Amino acid sequence: MLVIYLMGGLAPLLLALLALLLLERLAPLRAAPLALALDRRRAGLRLGSQAIPGAIMPYLEGGSGRRPSLVLVHGFAGDKDNFTRVAAHLSGHYHVLLPDLPGFGDASRDPEGGYSVAQQVAYLRAFLQARGLERVHLGGSSMGGFIVTEYAARYPEQVASLWLLDAAGTAASFSSPMLAHYRDTGEMPLLLPTLAHGPGLFRATMEKIPFIPYCVRHQLAARCVADFPLHSRIMDVIHRESPLLEAQFSRIDTPALIVWGTLDKVLSPSGAAALRALLPNSEVEMMEGLGHLPMIEAPRRTARRYRRFLQGLPVNRPAIAAPVKAPFESSSYE
Repeated sequence: MLVIYLMGGLAPLLLALLALLLLERLAPLRAAPLALALDRRRAGLRLGSQAIPGAIMPYLEGGSGRRPSLVLVHGFAGDKDNFTRVAAHLSGHYHVLLPDLPGFGDASRDPEGGYSVAQQVAYLRAFLQARGLERVHLGGSSMGGFIVTEYAARYPEQVASLWLLDAAGTAASFSSPMLAHYRDTGEMPLLLPTLAHGPGLFRATMEKIPFIPYCVRHQLAARCVADFPLHSRIMDVIHRESPLLEAQFSRIDTPALIVWGTLDKVLSPSGAAALRALLPNSEVEMMEGLGHLPMIEAPRRTARRYRRFLQGLPVNRPAIAAPVKAPFESSSYE
């Protein structure tokens, strides 16, 4: 009788789980928001949206505003949820903000808009000003690392530290075979012309692929396919119209933690040493056995290393302005 009673109590839960599994396969685009909402809730994150001049930037927020603010910027073809799982290990200690950059995620898209690194820096600055944040810790993955590093060089007084995860922006980082193939052919796994190319996106960006619900993978691939024309143009803009960091700056004195997966296929791990040379107040952590997205592949370990870095920073350490090698005139910084 006890077994029957227990089974009877579990029946609604089992039925609900079965219904969710069926929904995930039969209607993945409807199931994906539910799966993402569950991940966000586990991480203590809430969804918001911020209007800035020329764009709408949705974001996830966690932790208390009375704590130091940590703003994490996703990479190319990514979105705010790239940091959801690592944020679960950070939001209890910091005020965490995870925005969608214009052109990506759920942010607004202007087919004729500007999407150079300089323009994304301007969007990010407008977002931080709109949120009333004067000085923050900035982190970025891949393209996001390029953006936040350039941000720190342009506005050093606003950036307490940098967290760079397999960051783009140096000649060394762009020397990977994948990007050489892109320059020769225009093809790469981050640009999805069809849904059939979806699995290649995950194989290229992660060495240790964690459990990601089918519906979430399907939604991401479908969005990448829809964005193929725009993202192809943005990728071209990044490579042709966004000067490399070392071409613009002699040094950037912001304290930084440089993290790189040793098996990164997208950006060459030699980029870590190039960033270290540009950022003299930096530490380097090479993460063995991981690919391009350490914060997704090993969120707990990645967060633990970052927290140790932040705890070792001197309190209220002043930022030093970055000398620029040559004037870089752009109204997008104003």
